[in-house]
Amino acid sequence: QIKFSNFVNYSETLEYLFSRLPMFHRIGAAAYKADLKNIIALSETLNNPEKKFKSIHVAGTNGKGSVSHMIASVLQESGYKTGLFTSPHLKDFRERIRINGQMIDEETITDFIENHKSSFDVIEPSFFEWTTALAFKYFEKEKVDIAVIETGLGGRLDSTNIINPELSIITNISFDHMQLLGDTLEKIATEKAGIIKKRIDVVIGERQKESENIFIDKAKEKNSSIVFASDHYQSEIISLVNEVQTFRIRKNDTILYDNLSIDLSGAYQLRNICTVLQTLELLKKKFSKIDDDKIRRGLQKIKANTGLLGRWQVINKNPITIADVGHNEAGIKYVMDQLNSMLEKNQDDKTHNKTKLHIVFGIVNDKDPSRILAILPKHASYYFCKANIPRALDADELKKTAVTFNILGESYSSVKTALEAAQKNANKEDIIFIGGSTFVVAEII
Repeated sequence: QIKFSNFVNYSETLEYLFSRLPMFHRIGAAAYKADLKNIIALSETLNNPEKKFKSIHVAGTNGKGSVSHMIASVLQESGYKTGLFTSPHLKDFRERIRINGQMIDEETITDFIENHKSSFDVIEPSFFEWTTALAFKYFEKEKVDIAVIETGLGGRLDSTNIINPELSIITNISFDHMQLLGDTLEKIATEKAGIIKKRIDVVIGERQKESENIFIDKAKEKNSSIVFASDHYQSEIISLVNEVQTFRIRKNDTILYDNLSIDLSGAYQLRNICTVLQTLELLKKKFSKIDDDKIRRGLQKIKANTGLLGRWQVINKNPITIADVGHNEAGIKYVMDQLNSMLEKNQDDKTHNKTKLHIVFGIVNDKDPSRILAILPKHASYYFCKANIPRALDADELKKTAVTFNILGESYSSVKTALEAAQKNANKEDIIFIGGSTFVVAEII
């Protein structure tokens, strides 16, 4: 056990935190706290920093990370000092907390722990509760104009749900974290709806029959205006060139943007872009510096402005190698649909008529593998792996279960060796995909 008094640098500070505080993304349900008592106590210790800055709250099963980064990029281009709190991180813990795209500095993290260690001793917060408190205090200290706050898990009992935002956003609902949020879409929607606050506008990205009435009823209860982005905005992809995707956007069946480009190439962004545009339409009323020019510039520079990683990210071009952090049934289906589209396009091109798909794949042990394996293509070569976290599913077990779905491949001792095998077997016209878990992608990126 590392003693705090022995800290000499940032890496030891992080090691101390990771060793003492349970982290959901590593160990799963044991780290989940089913109430807000800890974060309320931490906030009071810190003099309620979340009340000192404006915020936007973003929840949802899929797309909340992309939506958060898109909105933050537009706000930043509009001249606002913009905080951004997201999770999990891929390479560096500091990715979770940014201002105008710049990660929180190491010294601030170390000083925060040193100054507030007594709170940890008494309150014993989870890793995410501690991180949330750090982010809120940092945003207060740096006097951000506005902060985009992504929920970690769920909504109603998420540590971020002590904020009183300018606007709440729920992207969509699908099956994920069912052991914590419920085993039906209605139950999951009820948890997400917990971020809807009294007289605070709420944007729902996608109208879904299982959840729409839950959101409508909650908004009525809170006397909050509610709008479904998918009712008003429609998008279609008109080009994808050099990882820049261009959309034609309609609002109420009238063309609003004939060519709106983003620097994210996942086809699933056509859903997220509608949520973002509906949100920005409302935000313009409160943040007057947002205009169409700033929206275009912000969406063209999402990765440069915010450091977003892992969304249909091309990490090699020979052979083309793509990584994506989609990790639940709906998220993985989106990326598999796009992979199949790429294959079909290549089969129509005589120079690529022998293209094969190689999939480096691993999941965590609290997902239902059958739901995910059922949507994976059977024609691919699979390289099953286990990310280096306790929560990851054993690669041999994943391989064994996959056989029952006629999905065949080999298991590997690490993500690295699985990718190396795929690279060895792939020809230059083939496609390699890496995914199934945020942590599999993190080890590659």
